[in-house]
Amino acid sequence: MRTLTSRSRGLTVGALAAALLLTACGGGNDGRKTNDKIAGAEQGSARSTTPGASASDDADRPDITLPKDLGDKFENWSTGDAAKDAVLADVGRRVDATNYAIAEGDAGLPALGFYYRGTALADAEDWVTSIVKDGYSITGVNRYYNAEIDLFDSASAGVVYCEDQSKAFAKDRKTGEVVKTAVTAKSYVRYSTRLEKNEKGVWQTTKLTSQRGHTSCTP
Repeated sequence: MRTLTSRSRGLTVGALAAALLLTACGGGNDGRKTNDKIAGAEQGSARSTTPGASASDDADRPDITLPKDLGDKFENWSTGDAAKDAVLADVGRRVDATNYAIAEGDAGLPALGFYYRGTALADAEDWVTSIVKDGYSITGVNRYYNAEIDLFDSASAGVVYCEDQSKAFAKDRKTGEVVKTAVTAKSYVRYSTRLEKNEKGVWQTTKLTSQRGHTSCTP
């Protein structure tokens, strides 16, 4: 995470966009303290399709509204099992919260602390800060799919899922210019996460790692 900003200094717009494409959505890392996600895409109107809070959900959730040119699309993001679906819903909300913080240019938004905890929260805040500091936002559509969930017990779980970043790119905050990059196997990322349920019943991400170009995610 922390190496992104230093390596981005002095880069051209195109090179910086490529560096951003190596960052992970949600602040994940692959053990090298670097992010592995993209930032931004084509102008579009796709909005988040994260499942809404259930009628029995009494958590005071923060408001998250993505801009019109940014969308998070979640495919088959339910299992029919209420316990597992509650976990998946909060994974989706955590994704939305991260992209919302980038779009707003504010790593201190309450939404991040609502869906992250511990070192995962610190990593997410650092990642958002690095993208904003370098003068970029995100645009386009991120697609999330192939989710697999393992409930360890009533308060901890693991979720593995894929992200298709082929329609998402970096956007210059000042000019609005979208920096498009070629679609390759590395446009597809596999995430492994650990979540723990807090006293409010919210499943918070405590660990997030990523692997770009994983065969389980590529077309």
